[in-house]
Amino acid sequence: MVDRGASALSLPDDWPAHPDPILALNRMGSFDWDLDTGLMQMDAQAHEVFDLRPDEYDGDPAALGVRVPQAESMRLDTMVSQALKDGSENYGAYFRIRRRDGTLRWTHTQGYIRRDDNGRPRRIVGIVRDATAELREAAARREQAAQDEARRHQTNVVQLTTAALAHAVTVQDVIDVLEDTHGLTHLGATSLVMGLVEAGRIRLVATGPVDSYVPGTRVTRLDAQYPMNEVVRTLAPHFIESPEEFAESYPLLWPNITGLNITSAAYLPLIVQGRPIGAIGLLYNDRRGFSEEERNVLVALGSSIAQSLQRAMFFEQEKDLAQGLQQAMLPRSIPSVPGADIAVRYRSASLGRDIGGDWYDLIPLPGGRVGAVIGDVQGHDTHAAAVMGQLRIVLRAYAAEGHTPATVMARASVFLDELDTDRFATCLYAEIDLSTGVAQLVRAGHIDPLVRHTDGTCRRLPVEGGLPLGLSAEFGRLEYPVATIELDPGQTLLLCTDGLVEVPGADLDDGMHTLREVIRVGPADVDDLADRLIDMAEERGGDDDVALLLLRRRGLSDQRSGGRLQQHVAPGDPEALIEARHMIRAAVRAWGAGERADEIELVADELITNALMHTEGSAVVTLRVLTGSDRRLRVEVEDSSSALPRRREAGESGVSGRGLLLVDRLTDVWGVEARGGGKAVWCEFVVRERERERERD
Repeated sequence: MVDRGASALSLPDDWPAHPDPILALNRMGSFDWDLDTGLMQMDAQAHEVFDLRPDEYDGDPAALGVRVPQAESMRLDTMVSQALKDGSENYGAYFRIRRRDGTLRWTHTQGYIRRDDNGRPRRIVGIVRDATAELREAAARREQAAQDEARRHQTNVVQLTTAALAHAVTVQDVIDVLEDTHGLTHLGATSLVMGLVEAGRIRLVATGPVDSYVPGTRVTRLDAQYPMNEVVRTLAPHFIESPEEFAESYPLLWPNITGLNITSAAYLPLIVQGRPIGAIGLLYNDRRGFSEEERNVLVALGSSIAQSLQRAMFFEQEKDLAQGLQQAMLPRSIPSVPGADIAVRYRSASLGRDIGGDWYDLIPLPGGRVGAVIGDVQGHDTHAAAVMGQLRIVLRAYAAEGHTPATVMARASVFLDELDTDRFATCLYAEIDLSTGVAQLVRAGHIDPLVRHTDGTCRRLPVEGGLPLGLSAEFGRLEYPVATIELDPGQTLLLCTDGLVEVPGADLDDGMHTLREVIRVGPADVDDLADRLIDMAEERGGDDDVALLLLRRRGLSDQRSGGRLQQHVAPGDPEALIEARHMIRAAVRAWGAGERADEIELVADELITNALMHTEGSAVVTLRVLTGSDRRLRVEVEDSSSALPRRREAGESGVSGRGLLLVDRLTDVWGVEARGGGKAVWCEFVVRERERERERD
């Protein structure tokens, strides 16, 4: 190759007649090539480089052909001619010569072109030297550099693989890391196989990325004559360095993998605490044999793989145990509820035994009512799951006993406070009368529910709430406000835990907005919508569990057969009286009372007040829809007193005595029924169908 960048040497005109002693000292020969005569003079050291005696060289460069192979000579001639033509001042090249003993030696030449004033080349003076040792050293350095680079590459791959394995939490994660582009294939392996020891057998769990599965080897006995089985038995790696060795050592296996063109293989036992948990095999098609360093790297990597596999296996066992415990705490099935479509979902984002206390429940209640519960116990461990299971049971029991939603929540809080635990829980309880759509909601520190309308729009229901369960009892604040809403036919009530709403780095309002948008464009079917919401949670990830309950009230086609709504009112409890009035107001409008709604509210309020004022106990108010020749709304107020109500005439300035007078004048019919140790005062209002239709319009 011509070196156009170097400057010409300053040489005397009679050079090389006076050779430089430094050149001779460095075993460099010199030459002077007269381009006009074609003769090239060489000094004694140059003769030695070309292995020529003085009498074997007469100054004609063609005489060098006995030492310079033709191909090398042609390459040198072409290079010199090009340098002369393009105005170069010098050139340099490495070429081979064949010495008289037949050996090839590398030679280096450097020529400097002398030109006249017109730029015409007249002489070439230069040097020649034996470069064999230099090139050998350079080749050795390149080889050493290549080995160093290969060593760095192997170390880098080991580091990358080990780092990736540190994040693997399942056996499949470990397999994916090994088959990934940063995995063991970067060590040159064509394919890998891996098996795990299970019940005295080896089960194949990975073959890839090139499929090397051999039929009949999916599950094999430990004493089978296969390489993985052997390294598990002996606890020692086995390096197979040639196809011949493979065929001789494993005649049953070799015929099935000849198509992979395997030239060598490394089988490593996966050992943890002196016990084999499996084995891995690396198959190569571009090498024969393994250096000591390569063997050490593979053995070390096998140890790292074994540790990762053991950790992944422990994780999967613990996760199965934890999920089994948590699923046992949740309802095994959700009952079918007439008048509603129900969907529940649970997604665990737990790691190992770190499970959450999220739960849902659906409680069938008398009179066509249903209780819906969603809750979350503080913490992510088995204790949280155990507390959750107990809370779910007591909430179901209190609701089934007929307590009001506020009482159910208060009693659950007392239970949790008295339980031997430091945990609290958030909860939302909704009691829905499916015949009327009237829903009473109580919130204990939980996120608000949402309602999806029939047109797909979704709104958040701001429910005034109390403290979380356990804390409200601890601080003596057991009052839980009750919010009453009307759930129209086709509308869907959504209860969820915060894992569905909270997004890292965003506030709750942003999460609620995103959830509403997903619900708005989601499918109308509650099962499909529940799947979509859980898919959203899966895509987002996160380290919190998600519990979800959707309740869609069905249409009116089967709602006229009679609805029932009941409320307990304790004596001396103004909040309970207010809640009862809210319930009555929502119910009579939901049932289509039309113009008689105010009359019904007034009479019901009067009956409840009389029961509380003139008896020692509580009152239970019940609203019913009765069908027949006329459609009627019936109000019943039951108390524990057997004394019959008396109609009294109030004076002009009297503030009492008008109760039964109002009942008599405003109702279509009323009466009193004995109920065990007490009585029930009832009244009925005829509600015409046209009034219902007008109310609905």
